[in-house]
Amino acid sequence: MRKLLLFSLFALTVCVLPAQTKTKVTTPPKETSDPATKLVLDKMKAKYEGYKTLEADFSLTLEMPQQPKEVQKGKLLQKGAKYRVDFNQQTVISDGKSVWVVLPKNKEVQVNNVPGPNDDDGILSPQALFRIYLRKDFIYAITNEFAQGKRVVQEIEFKPTDKYSEYSKLRLTLDKKTQDFIELKVFSKDGSRYTLVMNTITPNKALTDASFVFNKASYPGYHVEDLRE
Repeated sequence: MRKLLLFSLFALTVCVLPAQTKTKVTTPPKETSDPATKLVLDKMKAKYEGYKTLEADFSLTLEMPQQPKEVQKGKLLQKGAKYRVDFNQQTVISDGKSVWVVLPKNKEVQVNNVPGPNDDDGILSPQALFRIYLRKDFIYAITNEFAQGKRVVQEIEFKPTDKYSEYSKLRLTLDKKTQDFIELKVFSKDGSRYTLVMNTITPNKALTDASFVFNKASYPGYHVEDLRE
């Protein structure tokens, strides 16, 4: 469940691309992050955090060893620290302090505190997606740059500093000119791959606070398991 939520909130889009001419970029030593790459990520973070609200339609591709590829689609709403994600018959609601995971198939609701930024589950929030590079458990660098249609994109690879991490790497793809977030692909050591694609993004749309409030009356007969400490 935790892994499914992690990637359903944060992966971005796999695009079907024409043949590409790629130019390799020198990677800094593995034990350090590249300062020039940090400047790129700072610009991306400033862009998205400058929006008052964000609405996005996304698709999530899950590739598991010896299993057929699965594609899920969903919608994300964000207003500051508050967010709501609806996808694959699940709903995740956060008022910025607590997180409610609604599972209609089981008629169950799980409630947790919002993880802190340094917690292992601390990327379980949309806004934290743009702050991954600030975490101490990853090092990163631009590893590739290539033309994609009329735009030039950059690939940034994140590697966990903990050799026991369940992930081998994360690969973020950005538009070099606009710093648009194109794709985030996560590589798990068990061979699984998770790719989340933002299909459409609408910034600064009027969103009411009611979208980010869990209303128990809307889920009659559901068992609510409160795991908050």
